[in-house]
Amino acid sequence: MNQIDLAGRRAVVTGGAQGIGLAIARRFAASGATVELWDREAARLDEAAAGIGAAATARVVELTDDAAVAEAAAAAGAVDILVNNAGITGGNAPLWDLDPAVWRQVVEVNLTAPYLVCRALLPGMIVRGYGRVVNVASVAGKEGNPNASHYSASKAGVIALTKSLGKELAGTGVICNCITPAAARTPIFDQMTQAHIDYMLSKIPLNRFLEVDEVAALVAWLSSEECSFSTGAVFDISGGRATY
Repeated sequence: MNQIDLAGRRAVVTGGAQGIGLAIARRFAASGATVELWDREAARLDEAAAGIGAAATARVVELTDDAAVAEAAAAAGAVDILVNNAGITGGNAPLWDLDPAVWRQVVEVNLTAPYLVCRALLPGMIVRGYGRVVNVASVAGKEGNPNASHYSASKAGVIALTKSLGKELAGTGVICNCITPAAARTPIFDQMTQAHIDYMLSKIPLNRFLEVDEVAALVAWLSSEECSFSTGAVFDISGGRATY
């Protein structure tokens, strides 16, 4: 594992109880940071933090509730790094078969929650003159996956949110980028049909799913001081799938 220096930094990782978020939190701790995991699944959250050790703390947060997010941000104190990773797929179906409640839930978790967390934590970063924000979008936000219009649209929104924030934060010492991963085999697969999983794999030229530690390595660099001239940027990690 290459060494990335995050010593003395404090990070918040949403959706940190499992999957990509947990891999990122582990990589942060191994790089010298302290990390706070925000998730709504209390049992998994406590287990994840315990597995990381003293560098990690767990906080149960309903990320779509603006009051809950504001309370968590106040309790977290000075935060240098934010990773907006929490997300759901909402299952698979053609747009006309998607229940409006499911559509709204996917947009709330995948797009509104990052807005709320950024809104709560960015002012402190700006005042301190330093910060790194990494938003986890998806290659689906670039290309649009069939039978996943709600998910694809929400992740396209995350890309646009990142680009807007990068411009708004320019000159503050805070930078904001996003990543567009292909699918990684995590518990989020439980929300998808096998046909959709097969479709995603068929689109990846490297002919395998992404490993969570590969995502964590990229996010760790984007969260470091060495990443200093990229902001509002989209970093592809899709095994050759993305065409732009």
